[in-house]
Amino acid sequence: MFQKYKYDPPSVIKKIFNDFYWNTLDNKILITFDDGPNLGTTEKILKSLKEKKLKALFFCVGNNIRNHEGLLKQILTEGHTIGNHTFNHKKITALKEKEINNEIYSFNSFLKNQFDYEVKFFRPPYGRFNLSTAGLLNQQKLKNVMWSLLTYDYKNDLNLIKLAVNKYLKTNSIIVLHDSLKSKNVVLEGIEIIFEEARKRGFEIGEPAGCLK
Repeated sequence: MFQKYKYDPPSVIKKIFNDFYWNTLDNKILITFDDGPNLGTTEKILKSLKEKKLKALFFCVGNNIRNHEGLLKQILTEGHTIGNHTFNHKKITALKEKEINNEIYSFNSFLKNQFDYEVKFFRPPYGRFNLSTAGLLNQQKLKNVMWSLLTYDYKNDLNLIKLAVNKYLKTNSIIVLHDSLKSKNVVLEGIEIIFEEARKRGFEIGEPAGCLK
């Protein structure tokens, strides 16, 4: 089992899992949000992104979509991309292969049937994966998107976000924020910090289609 990494993992991990996305491919920053949609944060996040003319990748949970289909439609209507974060947000390294496949397939099937949306990207809950993950995702024609900058916004501490962004932001960063109640008090300021720091350094924030081409 491989633990989640705060920032860029060791190069040996990248070599073993060389078909995972650890950084963007176009030297532009990609902003991603895990765990939504969530009433009380998704709408605010979308408003902030719209004001800044940014497009993001939302790794959603199937059960949350089922409870908030209107928010999912809003995410799509505003031009963002949806990724698979499993149907029930279970740690896949603790599941049997059949259970993992069901978690992933159920999400993709739900998005296709309810929204006519083809999912291309996956991120494991809690960032946990193992040697079998790549093969399972290949079977379901998904690409695993990890990250190079974890903001720790779920700890509800703005100083942690500032520290992470100031120290580790790069031109090709994949950044994780959270669309959840845990981060509701800091996520908007987190977006602002990323936006302003990227502008200050002359970095460009890209769109999922280009960053993960």
